[in-house]
Amino acid sequence: MSLTLFNDLTRKKEVFTPIKPGQVSFYSCGPTVYDYFHIGNARPFIVFDVLRRWLEHEGYKVTFVQNFTDIDDKMIHRANKENITVKELADKFIAEYNKDADALGIRRPDVSPRATEHIPEIIHTIERIIANGHAYVVDGDVYFDIKSWPKYGSLCKQNLEDLEAGARVEPGEKKKDPLDFVLWKSEKPGEPSWESPWGKGRPGWHIECSAMSSKYLGDNIDIHSGGIDLIFPHHENEAAQSEAASNSGKPFVNYWLHNGFLLIDDMKMSKSLGNFKTARSALRQFPPLAIRFFMLSAHYRSPINFSPESLSQAVAGVERLRNCKADLDFAAKTRVNDNANFGINKFKAELKELDKNFSDAMNDDFNTAAAIGILFDVVYLINTSLKENEFLPSEFFMLAKKALDDYDKILGVIGRDDAETEHDDISAEIEKLIAERNEARKAKDFKRSDEIRDTLKVRGIVLEDTPQGTKWKREL
Repeated sequence: MSLTLFNDLTRKKEVFTPIKPGQVSFYSCGPTVYDYFHIGNARPFIVFDVLRRWLEHEGYKVTFVQNFTDIDDKMIHRANKENITVKELADKFIAEYNKDADALGIRRPDVSPRATEHIPEIIHTIERIIANGHAYVVDGDVYFDIKSWPKYGSLCKQNLEDLEAGARVEPGEKKKDPLDFVLWKSEKPGEPSWESPWGKGRPGWHIECSAMSSKYLGDNIDIHSGGIDLIFPHHENEAAQSEAASNSGKPFVNYWLHNGFLLIDDMKMSKSLGNFKTARSALRQFPPLAIRFFMLSAHYRSPINFSPESLSQAVAGVERLRNCKADLDFAAKTRVNDNANFGINKFKAELKELDKNFSDAMNDDFNTAAAIGILFDVVYLINTSLKENEFLPSEFFMLAKKALDDYDKILGVIGRDDAETEHDDISAEIEKLIAERNEARKAKDFKRSDEIRDTLKVRGIVLEDTPQGTKWKREL
């Protein structure tokens, strides 16, 4: 089955065909770094991280670009409030973004451009738009001329009359039409500014992404993603100004992808309702793997409700996955027998069928909800084999472990234990403490035994005593 994606430009699923065979240019809107990013932003960061992983799994060379908006009204207001520079504010919250994104298993982009580091590219893009007759200058401000662009509204699927009904002119704006949007803002007292052909000023919000995506990916890119709330005005404006600047006749983006809203207790998140939640605060309440699991447990285009109940279900789901992995790892140390009577060919065939089902789910508009369901089918198959057989051949353990690892490289919902990473010394230390505890128990030194258990628990290590020996796993 070929990869199909729901293209918001055409409002239908389309077979994905990249511009260059074997390569994918992928731009995703990043955060405005004036604060910790909110939990709603975590959804596109996570789901499009999975799409990137899947594309790579399918053999594509992906160039993934995600920007940082580090100059806008919110940035300036917050920096003034804290009596620091806008750059200092951006540096702080870019570092905090990376901490939270790393915790959620979101891979770093290939390129993470900052708007303020691309002022020459932004100015050049605006100059091209003006030269092509699609923008005008008024007292140092530059506006995009909506009436010069007949395609405006094609992404959000609204006509100009309907859009104009909800538009307004802000105080101080001198644009010709309420829908015209700013490309360059003239300098105001106390704000950062840069030299330009139209006087000192700073870029508008939308033009930043056009200039940065063009620099790193070209004027025609494969995929552009973001939250559904960005379709209008941000992505509509991006498309108009990018195509107006290139004047090539090619579309700015071939596939527009948008995730659905994240609700908080069935309501849209807003500060006025008091249900605004940052990813940082959510990470204090819930394990990172559970948050990631939750975000992938519904189709990315569907709305999803963030609540204690839904997160508790996610925690239970991740626990089941990790318990399977821990049981498998433990059994691989104690229950291997290559002469065991086990239908390895039947097991291989069942894994192969599940692998096809997983691929079909991911190729069907990267349906992670269905893919997670298939991952649980794999877990059931492994658990059943472990339950029904005292001993199993080494090939079983190799195949089962590979299946879990392969799926987790795409979904990232199981997590990798220290024993599989560069932290082998930590794993060895834990095993040493478990051995010491076992000796203490044999000697009936229960005080020392309990001390070791409590020490490990503080470090997030949970012990389980079984007839085959003591197993350990990390708490979520």
